[in-house]
Amino acid sequence: MQRRKFIKNSLSGIPILLTVPTILNSSCQNDTIIPTDKTVIIVGAGISGLSAAKKLHEKGFKVTILESQDKVGGRLRTNRSLGIAFDEGASWIHGIDGNPITTLAKQARMTSAFTDDESRKSYDIGGVLRTPTIYDTAEDELYTILNSLNKKGSATQSFETVFNSLYPTKAKDRLWKFLLSTYITFDTGDLDKLSSLLYNEGEEYAGVEQIATNGYDTIAQFLAKDLNILLNQRVSKIDYSNAKVKIIHNETISEADYVIVTVPLGVLKANTIQFLPAIPLSKQTAIQKVGMNCVNKFLLTWNTAFWDDVQYISYTPEAKDKFNYFVNLKKVNPAANALMTFAYANYARQTETMTDAQVIDEIMSHLKDIYGNKIPNPTNMLRTKWQSNENSFGAYSYTAVGTEMQHFDDLAEEIDNKVFFAGEHTEIDYFSTAHGAYLSGIREADKIIDLQ
Repeated sequence: MQRRKFIKNSLSGIPILLTVPTILNSSCQNDTIIPTDKTVIIVGAGISGLSAAKKLHEKGFKVTILESQDKVGGRLRTNRSLGIAFDEGASWIHGIDGNPITTLAKQARMTSAFTDDESRKSYDIGGVLRTPTIYDTAEDELYTILNSLNKKGSATQSFETVFNSLYPTKAKDRLWKFLLSTYITFDTGDLDKLSSLLYNEGEEYAGVEQIATNGYDTIAQFLAKDLNILLNQRVSKIDYSNAKVKIIHNETISEADYVIVTVPLGVLKANTIQFLPAIPLSKQTAIQKVGMNCVNKFLLTWNTAFWDDVQYISYTPEAKDKFNYFVNLKKVNPAANALMTFAYANYARQTETMTDAQVIDEIMSHLKDIYGNKIPNPTNMLRTKWQSNENSFGAYSYTAVGTEMQHFDDLAEEIDNKVFFAGEHTEIDYFSTAHGAYLSGIREADKIIDLQ
């Protein structure tokens, strides 16, 4: 599903397309190598850290990346243990026109396939197939509501509070619970915490949706080539009180002229990295106020496919945010008898306390209600646990109640021209996206280059 497609189309009717920098065509005016002995340490080998490192390395800086995990990529993480590339984090290129990920994907030889949002079937409880007219009418009405709900919101009220007060009948309707879950919660965050004023913030690229078929981590591997990356290095302290910045990792001290911190917002919220001196109050406030969503993904495989030959299968149970949307991976990879489903917000967090068997039972109860009790159980399942993952503590940022758009710029603000910050949560126009993370790395690299 296209991130923000539904919200942005409802507001303007026209996707927003901006020209953006890439590593090969950045805000730096030329590709001249800068003679320098300046050193840069980058904390985190996600796409933001890698894009910053690659640009700085190509400009002649001495760059080292410290990565806490045993591989590069961060939330660009692909599991191939079942013979299918299961992207645990980013899966789609959200709008291919002008999107820097489109170019990167080609350079990295990441293969992808078009996913058709209109290729879908929607089922209600009891396996009742919903007519396209009913679904489309509700979807169109959602667009209309999104066009005006923020005008009736307030800085202290959540999206859920305002929506439920204005549309109490819809709030209890199963189809509407699904639409709110998969069109809003999936793209943003917990509806009871999502800002009723800022739920529609963020830009998008035009063009179709493309889902990675051989793994989104191919981009990370491409960016990482020829870079100095130290794996399994957990940073615990950054001391920028002196001329050189000291970074403590695994009880080792490294020094550099500059440091770029690219850890996810969830890690900043958890205060697992100590800053000396303490970071400015404006940045502390932004870390606290901007929300961190949780979306967990589940890949299930079977020996043969029993489901509809469409791209998306939806199911509308009474409970919200719970295995209500299935991506048919066979449509983009004919050899894969696999479905991918999701859990959002609080239910996503709840799944992390459930066993594999419990998760499978819950998913299968929905599929059996659609296709009958005789369908087989899956042969395998892969899953994510982003909330309890100490390298992320969540999936991506969103505009929670109390968030101000200035907070994203505050998160991006450098300190003393020595400590810089990148990551999707620092990109005011493209927060919560892989392309936003990528662009943030280029942005911070350019800041350091401009200091020379």
